[in-house]
Formats: sequence, structure tokens, C-alpha cells
Amino acid sequence: MKRCSWVGENKLMIEYHDKEWGMPLYNDKKLFEYLVLESFQAGLSWNIVLNKRENFRKAFAQFNPEKISLFGKKEEDMLLKNVGIVRNKAKIAATINNARQFLTIQKEFKSFSAYQWSFVKKKPIVHKIKNIRDFPIVIPEAIEFAKDLKKRGFKFLGPTTIYAHMQATGMVNDHMIGCFKRLA
Repeated sequence: MKRCSWVGENKLMIEYHDKEWGMPLYNDKKLFEYLVLESFQAGLSWNIVLNKRENFRKAFAQFNPEKISLFGKKEEDMLLKNVGIVRNKAKIAATINNARQFLTIQKEFKSFSAYQWSFVKKKPIVHKIKNIRDFPIVIPEAIEFAKDLKKRGFKFLGPTTIYAHMQATGMVNDHMIGCFKRLA
């Protein structure tokens, strides 16, 4: 079975690629999970975050933005001591802040999904990726999305991170030509 070349031989990466990455996602709770994980991935490899995913899930209330939005100093201090996650004070604080902003967007747009998908006119962008060098670092829609998130008070979600989020959630079809998961 042919996959995107970035997947490699790691079983966790293969499972992630085959079952999640690049599939259009509309569930707000899962979208929030991806935002959290993508923000922690910044500056690290995705493999590190993926290996700690279950620890993140436990530490961050099953990625429930309502619960995370209520986290205070006590919870933040506990997270900083949690060896099962990436212990970065700025990223932890950003996650708590972003949960609050996420809920505000949900109220305004009826769902975060409706807001997020509006940046691609509710239809995935399809790239023709033949080899690893064809992947763009960022696209204009990611710049616009990240800029709007920043304006709304989000932290640690710049254009490159948001582009990775867009790829992961299927807003952008970046499965390589020949990959069995490619949709078009």
C-alpha cells in the first residue's frame, strides 16, 4: 500500500496517516484537540507529540475546551510538573487561553467548524504533491486564518502551525499523488 513518503515506518505515524491525517474533520471537540496538539508541536517533531497524545488527553481534560477554559494557576502548575506532556509554560498558558477563545468563536459561529471551514469556502483545497519538496510551508488561507485567530486572542498558532492544522483536518488535501488516501 503506497502512502505519503513523510510517514516512514513508525507504526503510530502509519496509523495516524491512514486513519486521521488529511480527512475532512467537522467535529468541534476533535478540531480543538488538533489545535492543542499542533500548538505543542511547534518547534518539535510531530512524532514526539503523537507519542504523548494520550498523556495530553488526560492532562487536558480529554481536550474539553469548557473544562480547560476553567483551568487556573493550580492546574497550570500541575501541567508544568507533568512529565508525560511537553512542559512548556507558554504553550500551556496558550492552551488555556485558546480554550476560552475557542468557546467564544463557537458561540459566534454556532460551531468552530463553521468558522474554520469558512477560510476555504467549505471545500478542501487540493494540492498536487509529487514529492516532499512540493509541500508548501504555508499558504495564503493559512496566513488569513492565523491572522484572524490572533485578532481573536489566540496564542501559539501562527501561519505554519495553522497550515499543519489545515492539512491534518482535511481543509487541504496534501496526500501525495499515488497515496492511497488521496481524495482527488
